[in-house]
Amino acid sequence: MKRRDFIQKTALTSGAVTLGGAMAYSAPVQAGAKHNFNLKYAPHFGMFKNLAGDDPIAQLNFMAEQGFTAFEDNGMMGRNVALQTKIGETLARHNMTMGVFVIDKGGNMANTLAAGKKEYVDIFLDGCRKAVDVAKRVNAKWMTVVPGAYERNLPIGIQNANVIEALRRGAEILEPHGLVMVLEPLSDSPDLHLQTSEQTYLICKGVNSPSCKILYDIYHMQKNEGHLIHNMNLTWEEIAYIQIGDNPGRKEPTTGEINYKNIFKYLHEKGFKGVLGMEHGNSRPNKEGDLAVINAYKEVDNFL
Repeated sequence: MKRRDFIQKTALTSGAVTLGGAMAYSAPVQAGAKHNFNLKYAPHFGMFKNLAGDDPIAQLNFMAEQGFTAFEDNGMMGRNVALQTKIGETLARHNMTMGVFVIDKGGNMANTLAAGKKEYVDIFLDGCRKAVDVAKRVNAKWMTVVPGAYERNLPIGIQNANVIEALRRGAEILEPHGLVMVLEPLSDSPDLHLQTSEQTYLICKGVNSPSCKILYDIYHMQKNEGHLIHNMNLTWEEIAYIQIGDNPGRKEPTTGEINYKNIFKYLHEKGFKGVLGMEHGNSRPNKEGDLAVINAYKEVDNFL
């Protein structure tokens, strides 16, 4: 074969392979087939913005098209009423379950309920009242509560009692509406009062209300206590909501050390029908990063 012919043939072949690879890759990036997930995984705004665009309603539509049957939005209380209403209508149209939003009490560390101070409790209760209206607009059931920081000048038992008393009053507001505040132990700071599943279980038992349960965030609990399935078993009757994030890095499953396929199999076998919030970032940028999240969930959801 002449050198010119060889170069031309090689270029054409290489181009065909490159084009074929690009087409094979870009097709699912642009329009992936709808997947039938076994559990209610809930993305959040921004997770698929490279594929769906910046409009929040377009993002919800995209989530539904990919097969996701739930959605969560920590910042829902900060959105205007018109958008909240539109979100609720869109979720209803797609038969998607609304997951958690955060009850506004000034931030995770602020206005700690552990202090037992009236002014802090009043801020929390005001947030509960406002959350009822938001929940009605978006058809939500669960709302995240973080009690706040340690009150270092008080014994831990007194702090726990203060938290329980404040949460009982919050439950009195939420319970008539069938709403549930879910307490989230966190790993973000050693100054946070609530850090383990057993402590959260104790507080829920103390509140003794169907409107006060555990949000078991797998990422935070892997960092704080490990033994994930064991500890979920111990606290199971108080767990109402679960959140996801791999460790280290707090990105999608398969990017860290947590065996999410095994955990999801366990949850499915336990008969968990609730929402699993995808409270993590994307490990990669751009459209490829959005697609990587979708493919990761397809992989770890393949446990049957």
